[in-house]
Amino acid sequence: MNVLIVHAHPEPQSFTSALRDLAVETLQGQEHQVLVSDLYAMKWNPVASAEDFSERANPDYLVYALEQREGVKAGRIAADIQTELDKLLWADLVIFNFPLYWFSVPAMLKGWIDRVLVSGVCYGGKRFYDQGGLAGKKALVTLTLGGRDHMFGEGAIHGPLEDMLRPLLRGTLAYVGMEVLPPFVAWHVPYISYEARQDFLRSYQARLQGLEQDVALEFPRLEQFDERLYPLQRPAQ
Repeated sequence: MNVLIVHAHPEPQSFTSALRDLAVETLQGQEHQVLVSDLYAMKWNPVASAEDFSERANPDYLVYALEQREGVKAGRIAADIQTELDKLLWADLVIFNFPLYWFSVPAMLKGWIDRVLVSGVCYGGKRFYDQGGLAGKKALVTLTLGGRDHMFGEGAIHGPLEDMLRPLLRGTLAYVGMEVLPPFVAWHVPYISYEARQDFLRSYQARLQGLEQDVALEFPRLEQFDERLYPLQRPAQ
């Protein structure tokens, strides 16, 4: 496979960075081709703005998604976006590697999503979910967090982790057509022992070595809806 790792952590010596390095080593060891976008090292600009276009289709009023569509077609989109978009289109698997910030992704990663998942290429019109522009690609979310696993779930103090990840797993990755694999989670990372961290690394390596056996999460398919996107009624049992 061609694998793109989008890494968002400000500390090169972090455990999140160790997960990135292990992924590179493991996947290359399986003869996959691997590219890494280290957003902090790249000093990635996370701000979507009019500066992302050398010329605008509508110079008087910025509709960012529409300018993305026209900018890609006309070659007027910013060079940093085009470089990342080329990596994304090259990849068969994209790994998003980050620490959980405020029940969400770091701003640096959110800005990559905002700017690189370009309208007209990755989605647009009814090109979403299984019909999205990135259909056929897989996505794996690899995240670290400070909480213990018992703090997450039905009735737990923070609620289900899946609820926190829904905007990313469903509203972003599944929306643009990717097959979303179950996330890999390293719990309580800032507070655990060296040995516990090694256990997580071993588990992650085993997960990466067995990706072909992973079953993707289920999300809507357009065939389940009518032309106006109302759910089709299920036949009576």
